[in-house]
Amino acid sequence: MKKNNLKLIALTTLLLLTLSACGGQGTATAETPVDNVIASSDVIAEGRLEPVHATNLNFQARGVVEEVFVQAGDTVSEGDVLVRLTNAGGAEAQVLIAQNAYDELLRNESGNRAKLWEVYMNAQIIRAEAEKEWEGVDVTAVEDRITELEGDIEDLKDELKTAQEDFDKYKDLDKDNTKRKTAEDDLEAAQEDLSAKIRELEDEARTRDEVKAAYDAALAAEAEAKYQYEISLDGPNADQLALAKANLDAAKDALSTYVITAPFSGVIADVNVKPGEQVTADVRAVSVVDSSEWYVETTDVTELEVVNLSVGQAVTIRPDAKPDLELNGTITEISNAFTQQGGDILYSVRIRVDGSDPSLKWGMTVETVFRTGE
Repeated sequence: MKKNNLKLIALTTLLLLTLSACGGQGTATAETPVDNVIASSDVIAEGRLEPVHATNLNFQARGVVEEVFVQAGDTVSEGDVLVRLTNAGGAEAQVLIAQNAYDELLRNESGNRAKLWEVYMNAQIIRAEAEKEWEGVDVTAVEDRITELEGDIEDLKDELKTAQEDFDKYKDLDKDNTKRKTAEDDLEAAQEDLSAKIRELEDEARTRDEVKAAYDAALAAEAEAKYQYEISLDGPNADQLALAKANLDAAKDALSTYVITAPFSGVIADVNVKPGEQVTADVRAVSVVDSSEWYVETTDVTELEVVNLSVGQAVTIRPDAKPDLELNGTITEISNAFTQQGGDILYSVRIRVDGSDPSLKWGMTVETVFRTGE
């Protein structure tokens, strides 16, 4: 195994250096760079270089490629359309229809809420005016006047009754009879006096009741306007909006069957389709990577070695393709699951690479040296 050979070389180098130091008394010796020496306790493993995000994208349905919008090396943003099939037009139209329906409901909801707020504000103004008018009514004086008028009415009723009794005495006499005519005039006068006093009572009562009724109505209108506005905050069209949103999401899902978009911002690593080409769901169309950060996944850390590793531990990384390039890294994750290869129990270790280099490529093989410090 490669890492065992490296350990053997490291041990041999240390032994030769020791012998050289002992055998050359008085002879100046060159200092060995400590950073490049691999201690016998260090853990050496192989791994693969991976960007922080990387994915291979394919269509979810069979179709003919209509247009490819990117090529390898292009920078893309999340949501950018990369490739589309010829039968995407119908799905795009459905998304547009569903989006318009959803947006219209949102606009209507906003407009309705604004109108309800305006009604509520107007109701507050009307209620304030009615309240002011009601507060200006001297209710005690009005009620005292009503009591007085009610007493007058009772007296007038008695007078009317007396006038009626007097008239009844002479009603059978000739209409030109003086006593009959006088009694009839007295009866009519008593009736008019009573009716006038009743109207006066009604007018006095209205100065109280109409103002109070207007105030009560204004209070009720304000309460209703407030209620209607407050329930609009939860969405008067909540069910309709939920349905419209579900229709929009369904239309977008249908469109994603025929259109590939960038799932994150990054760089196009590869394009594997051409316009006019027939594709199926198992064909890789585009590969996208985000190499703003690099990670290494090891492939051969054994059970005897993993016990000496911990999250946060420093790591030295050297790509096989560029042995002179040395990078530093840090362990971010150690798998609790294992794989078995031959007679070895192996664990995956994830390492974040500190810094980068333009020559690094997805999938490169690297050598990792875990500094145990022993």
